[in-house]
Amino acid sequence: MPTAVKQRTIEQAKEWYSKSTGVVFTDYRGLKVKELQELRANLRLKGAELHVLKNTLFRIAAGDDTSKLPADLHNGTTAFAFVYENEADVAKALLDYAKTSKKLIVKGGFFGGKAFTTKEVEALSQLPPREVLIAQVIGAIAAPLTNLVGVIEALYADPIRVIGAVADKVAEASPAPAAVVAEPAAAEPVSAEPVSAEPDAAVESTTPEAEASPEPTETSTTDSSETTENA
Repeated sequence: MPTAVKQRTIEQAKEWYSKSTGVVFTDYRGLKVKELQELRANLRLKGAELHVLKNTLFRIAAGDDTSKLPADLHNGTTAFAFVYENEADVAKALLDYAKTSKKLIVKGGFFGGKAFTTKEVEALSQLPPREVLIAQVIGAIAAPLTNLVGVIEALYADPIRVIGAVADKVAEASPAPAAVVAEPAAAEPVSAEPVSAEPDAAVESTTPEAEASPEPTETSTTDSSETTENA
């Protein structure tokens, strides 16, 4: 039966593991306490916590995931970096420290239910930060979508333009029928005058009066002669 201290450590390890998005396994032999504390502080700023645990306690915390891990990752002198965010930054910080100190060894990792070799952890460290990576993926997806939206808008816009043009033509032509109908109605009094003989009779009856005023006759004669000469 585990002691109270051991049980508390197990519960803590389970909490660290459950909250993490992944774990990086390191061999910390040769590191002094002060160096280990400095590394812990640096990793905390990156979004991870480094804990030294017995391998058996880590296996209990990892539960069924232990079967997915190579044995060399959770055997020997191991410090576990529980990553909560910025996986690439944490991996890079550990690898940079390992290159500088020559005392820390990155054995591998475990992310997304998959075990990572040291080379794969190095590849992870070269990825851009999560926010930048998400922005790049969204940008790559959004560009074709933007083009697609433009095509769809064009398809919708053309029929709308055609319908609008037809509507304008209809609006322009709509007064025409009313004008055509109105013209014959206005012409009816004019066309009725030649039919009646009364105006001619009136002209004949007023002929003597017209003869009494020679000026209109001279004017009409002059106009006729001018017209003839011009012709």
